[in-house]
Amino acid sequence: MKISEDAENIIERMWVHINEEKNESMDLTSLGLDDKSPAVQELLEAENIVLSDTHATLSEEGDANGRTVVRRRRLAERLLVDVLNTKEKHVRSSACEFEHILHRGIDENVCILLGHPRTCPHGKEIPEGECCIKAREELEHVVASLSALKKGQCGNIAYFDMREDKKMQKMLAMGVLPGIPVKLVQSYPSYVFDLNHTRYAVDKEIADSIYVRIERD
Repeated sequence: MKISEDAENIIERMWVHINEEKNESMDLTSLGLDDKSPAVQELLEAENIVLSDTHATLSEEGDANGRTVVRRRRLAERLLVDVLNTKEKHVRSSACEFEHILHRGIDENVCILLGHPRTCPHGKEIPEGECCIKAREELEHVVASLSALKKGQCGNIAYFDMREDKKMQKMLAMGVLPGIPVKLVQSYPSYVFDLNHTRYAVDKEIADSIYVRIERD
């Protein structure tokens, strides 16, 4: 059952409050609401919340819906920062508007486009979607970080999980691009790899951020 944006905003706040901040329930008065508020009534009718006086808890369906809304919001933030280069001060307000158009299916396409990011730009975990689970199962032992490769192991650059512009620019300047063949030469004291007939050395943080599609024997 589809619910309004106001109702989605409430269960998003509740999901974070209960699941991430580890509270048993949320006092609706802290949101300026009561049991007569239209959005609260909507969530009650949709059986997304359970009320005890002014304290609300999420039903099983409400918990699932709240998780989905949080996932969409944080994917929207990731998209705005990583792809659209949105300035920090505009990210939260823009993401609030943008996430409402990321319906099921579209949000998975965005997640795939971004390489199944694990955190939003503010460091908060992005709940996994079905696409993330499927990708992990399909790519297990096939795609790994450069730091996880064995000495002499080869593959092709798959994607980056790098959030700092300077580090990303450094990688691009070195020619570290998706699809380029790479071979790990050593992993201590730094990670040394061959790329396009040139040898480079990077620290573990950067090696952790470069993902390689491992060449099968």
